[in-house]
Amino acid sequence: MKILALESSATACSAALWGEDGLIAQNFQNSGLTHSRTLLPMARDLLKNCGTSLEEVDVIAVAAGPGSFTGLRIGVATAKGLSWGADKDCAACSTLESMAWPLAFYEDAVIVCAMDARRKQVYNALFQTGGEKLERLTPDRAISLEELGEELKKIQKRKIVVGDGAKLCYNTLREAGLQLELAPEPLRMQSAWGVARAAVELARAGELVKGQDLVPVYHRLSQAERERLERERQGR
Repeated sequence: MKILALESSATACSAALWGEDGLIAQNFQNSGLTHSRTLLPMARDLLKNCGTSLEEVDVIAVAAGPGSFTGLRIGVATAKGLSWGADKDCAACSTLESMAWPLAFYEDAVIVCAMDARRKQVYNALFQTGGEKLERLTPDRAISLEELGEELKKIQKRKIVVGDGAKLCYNTLREAGLQLELAPEPLRMQSAWGVARAAVELARAGELVKGQDLVPVYHRLSQAERERLERERQGR
């Protein structure tokens, strides 16, 4: 099974090709350019350089959320466009689980996934490692750093923070007295090969979908929606 994986949920953007023996190649860019300009050319060049056509790809995987609303929409729209015409299966992967998979090789550690959600919150999930295996400990959620800190105080294991919110989480919670480690820098940012690895699990579980059923998973309302609801609440 070959998987083309896309990651555009945060500042960095990447595409990866996965085969039966694991990762074949990955293109990664953290240039600040909008993903609408970079993601599709990145995927196209990746396939070309690997000598693989889109027809040879079995599954289109994408980080479906949580994350930047615009970034998620770009990633999901790209996956839809690549899959729909050829009726290919899609994998709507949790961005947070995808972040944890590159660190699954650690023995008996808790991976603290953290994406900056603003408003003193992070998008977060916790995973237990087991040497190339992951066990989910919490659902994907938006949680305050204070609440997360109280939760982590109860976990007496090695705790490794990963994601674009890792430094924010690490610095804030270290000041509160928690013992944490930052993931190694090459593995810290969200990446498409983690998405591909998460897609393998979805395929094994029979949880693939078609392009028309692929949707972003935001985990909270956008600022515009929150402001509209507040205006309605105040009777404006």
